[in-house]
Amino acid sequence: MASKILNAAMFGLTPENMSSHEHLPSELDSSLLNTSTVIALCVFFALLCACIIIGHLLEENRWANESITALLLGLCAGVVVLLIRKGESSHLMKFSEDLFFLYLLPPIIFNAGFQVKKKRFFKNFTTILLFGIFGTVISFCIISLGVFWTFKKIGVRSLNIKDHLAIGAIMSATDSVCTLQVLSQDETPFLYSIVFGEGVVNDATSIVLFNSVQTLDFDNIDGFTALKLIGTFLYLFFTSTALGLAAGLLSAFIIKTLYFGRHSTDREFALMILMAYLPYLLAELLNLSGILTVFFCGIVMSHYTWHNVTESSRITTKHAFATISFIAETFIFLYVGMDALDIDKWRESKASAGTSAAVSSTLFALVLVGRAAFIFPLANILNCFQKIESSKIQFKQQFIMWWAGLMRGAVTIALSYNQFCEEVPRICTNDYKYHNSSSFQHNCLRFGNETSD
Repeated sequence: MASKILNAAMFGLTPENMSSHEHLPSELDSSLLNTSTVIALCVFFALLCACIIIGHLLEENRWANESITALLLGLCAGVVVLLIRKGESSHLMKFSEDLFFLYLLPPIIFNAGFQVKKKRFFKNFTTILLFGIFGTVISFCIISLGVFWTFKKIGVRSLNIKDHLAIGAIMSATDSVCTLQVLSQDETPFLYSIVFGEGVVNDATSIVLFNSVQTLDFDNIDGFTALKLIGTFLYLFFTSTALGLAAGLLSAFIIKTLYFGRHSTDREFALMILMAYLPYLLAELLNLSGILTVFFCGIVMSHYTWHNVTESSRITTKHAFATISFIAETFIFLYVGMDALDIDKWRESKASAGTSAAVSSTLFALVLVGRAAFIFPLANILNCFQKIESSKIQFKQQFIMWWAGLMRGAVTIALSYNQFCEEVPRICTNDYKYHNSSSFQHNCLRFGNETSD
């Protein structure tokens, strides 16, 4: 009985495709979907536990960390599933934008703002904004133009202007999580704060750019289209930031005024969690940038709200936010590793192997050029205005910043699903995911060694 249930779950049987498979016992008919879900969750929870244990054992290893461990473990799990399924996808976990944007991303970004060392972050705030906003815009322009001029030459002619701009926004989103796990906040505080801040602002800027592209009408392009794009971007950026600041201040005011701690620290802790998550949902409801909102909400709550709660609540919230963020990050890396071997996604692509390789190579080259086009020039411009030598960004630090930004992770994959998942004939989504996963894992391994050196 147990083997039949496992086979049903692994082979992705649903009420719609039951007729084409061996008939299952009647007692399974009513609970098949629930059983499949439970088995999928058991597999992922077991893999999460394995990631944590292996990551702990490899903590002193400069070649690997928990992120790359999760990626490789996801790949191994994907291989095992393919062998069991004899080359067919199991659909143990289908990608869901809601899962990523509503449940996994908010705790990661909030904890980034909540745990940030604010003194050094705001000391380098101008530098962070320059790289995170203007640098991302420069990368967005270069990648969009590069895609526009090169894709037609390699046989990709089904994309329109909106798609080209969307690709620019998607491929401009870096993933600094793995880099930050290698860098030490205590040993390299200046470089860490810049890479960390630029990574968060970059993700927010990329998503704001992506949302701005989605709102414009490219069927009627005129001289004001660029101005509309800039105006939409500025509106989303500043309103999202203001909402996050207001939500953080409101939480501090409520907790300080009502003083929940005198009756129950549980209510105090619960209110902090709910008021940390509510601004993100409100921003998404208003079509703003939830990342910016929840990030600045985290900064304000750590500076004001956190100091108005009881000592036990401070300890609890600090570790709870960090734990939830850690689990969400590990889950994302694990899923990216498994998703890279989803055979159905490759079968949907009608492109030849040569075209797929050309697309991946082109995207990788554009990411290299787009990143270098703003890191080195902007860093040298900033150095001209720095009188203190220790405040200047040295060439080695510039190289690390450039290298750190070459990684593409979960945000890029989520945005590519959003833009292209409904249009099966297009090759780009699957090539993006292959490019993102492979280059991400390759860069993680190499960067771990070079950064430690």
